[in-house]
Amino acid sequence: MEKATFGAGCFWGIEHAFRKVDGVIEAPVGYAGGTTPDPTYEQVCSGQTGHAEVVEVEFDPAKVSYNELLEVFWTIHDPTTLNRQGPDIGTQYRSAIYFHSPEQEQAAKESIAALENGDRFRNPIVTELAPIDRFYMGEDYHQRYFEKQGQH
Repeated sequence: MEKATFGAGCFWGIEHAFRKVDGVIEAPVGYAGGTTPDPTYEQVCSGQTGHAEVVEVEFDPAKVSYNELLEVFWTIHDPTTLNRQGPDIGTQYRSAIYFHSPEQEQAAKESIAALENGDRFRNPIVTELAPIDRFYMGEDYHQRYFEKQGQH
């Protein structure tokens, strides 16, 4: 099993998208990329923690590759909007890839370069690329939020 951590706006939709991928074992939502230890949702929403809303994807690399997860990531959000996804505005909604290994870092760099050299996006990619420092699990009521609400 391996882990991959992505931020792409509100974590409820990100979690829902990754849970549908064959080979994804778990996809808990939480916070990463900031400086406040053990942040709460309210603290992260204040924009003062430096954290982004993220999903930590646990996956079986024999069933789904990291590159395939990157493709899902690029498909579910707009990586050209800085600190915004749809109606959600703030640094906590930034596009981010937090890599867990040098191999993930290299794959993410190559994926970004391919997108920048292609015609899929008209504007530059603003996705943050950084090593994962620590993943802080989100509150229980945020886990599998859409499933609990009966939404898709």
